[in-house]
Amino acid sequence: MAQPCPHLSQVRDVRPSGHGCQECLQTGDSWVHLRLCMSCGHIGCCDSSKNKHAAAHFRRTKHPIIRSFEPGEDWEWCYVDEAYVGQA
Repeated sequence: MAQPCPHLSQVRDVRPSGHGCQECLQTGDSWVHLRLCMSCGHIGCCDSSKNKHAAAHFRRTKHPIIRSFEPGEDWEWCYVDEAYVGQA
């Protein structure tokens, strides 16, 4: 049986920072999909987006867990372990 991700302890009850990628909205750019940081609520664009703001947020803050912020999706990803960590 797989061990639970040790970074799940950093997941908080967060409030999303908005309805779109914070940085893309500031610059007037677009995104493909959105990701919600489960440590602070930052919303950034995914790695399929040209700016990859969610991953940049992880590199800057070391907040490890994101959740898909797309309607109908309920998965979480750990940047540290590079693995899915379950459903929200």
